[in-house]
Amino acid sequence: MDEQRQRVLKRLAEDIRLRGLSANTLVSYTSHARIFLEFASRRSLEQLNTEDIRRFLLHLVHERKLSPGTVNVYSAAIRFLFAVTLIRTLNYLQIPRQKKRKTLPEVLTRDEVHSILEGCQNIKHKAMLTVIYSSGLRVSEVAALKIQHIDSKNRRLFVQNGKGGKDRYTLLSDACLYVLREYWKEYRPRHPAGWLFLGTYNVTHITPDAIGDAFNKAVQRGHIAKQVSIHALRHSFATHLPEDGATLLQIKSLLGHASVQSTTIYLHLANMPSGIVSPLDSHSTDARFEVSSHA
Repeated sequence: MDEQRQRVLKRLAEDIRLRGLSANTLVSYTSHARIFLEFASRRSLEQLNTEDIRRFLLHLVHERKLSPGTVNVYSAAIRFLFAVTLIRTLNYLQIPRQKKRKTLPEVLTRDEVHSILEGCQNIKHKAMLTVIYSSGLRVSEVAALKIQHIDSKNRRLFVQNGKGGKDRYTLLSDACLYVLREYWKEYRPRHPAGWLFLGTYNVTHITPDAIGDAFNKAVQRGHIAKQVSIHALRHSFATHLPEDGATLLQIKSLLGHASVQSTTIYLHLANMPSGIVSPLDSHSTDARFEVSSHA
C-alpha cells in the first residue's frame, strides 16, 4: 500500500480516537477500510467515488459471499472513511445497507449449559464460561474483566466499557462466585492491570478467540448436538431470565442493550406458560372432525 493510503488510514484511526469510539470499532474500521483501499488500488484517492464503493460491496456479496451483517460493517467503515476522513459527500441511496434476515438465535437448555460447564478442561475454562452464562456477558467483556470488577459483597459484576463504550452492572450468582474462588485458589492471576483471566504468557488478558476455543471443546465433551457459538451462552442467559420472572427492562439493563427492541427477541425464545388457549380447544363441546374422501 502506498504512503498516501497509509496516511489516510492513520488519519482515520485518529478520527475514531477523537470521537471516543471503542477499541473494537478502531480495529474493525481501520482493517475494513484498508481492505477497500487495497481493492481499489488502481485508482487514486482523488478518483474514488460511489461507483468504487458499489463495486467493492458487490464483490463482497457475490464473490466472497459474506453475510449481510458483515457487508454492513464494511459499508459503515467506508462511509466513515469518506464522510469524516476524506471529507467527501456521498449519495447514500446508491450504497444501501444490506437487509438482514431476522432469525431467532440458537439457545441452550439448562441441562445443556450444565453439560458444557462440566465438560471444561480445567477450572479456568469453567470460570470463564460460567461468568458468561451467569452474568450474560459478551465474550469480549469477559476477556477484559478485572479482579476489581468482582463485587462479591453485593453479588454483582461490573462491566467496563462494554459495547458502545457503556459501563453497567450485572448479576453475580453464588454458584458463579464459588467457581471464581476455586479458580483464584488454583491460578492466582497477577498482572499490573488487574486482568482476571490472563493469556498464555501472562502478558495481557486472554483473547476472545481463546475463550471461544475453550467453549467449542467443552461443547464437544458435553455431546451437544446443536451448532452453537459461544454467544449462545449469553442468549441462553437472556432466555432463561424471563422464565424465572425477570422483566423485559431488567433483562435489557443486564445485557447492556441500547434499545429494548433488541431485548424483545428473548420473549419469543423463553418457554413460558402463556395461559392462552386455541379457539378450537375453547369450544364447550367435544368437536370431532373427520376428513371425507371422494373416489
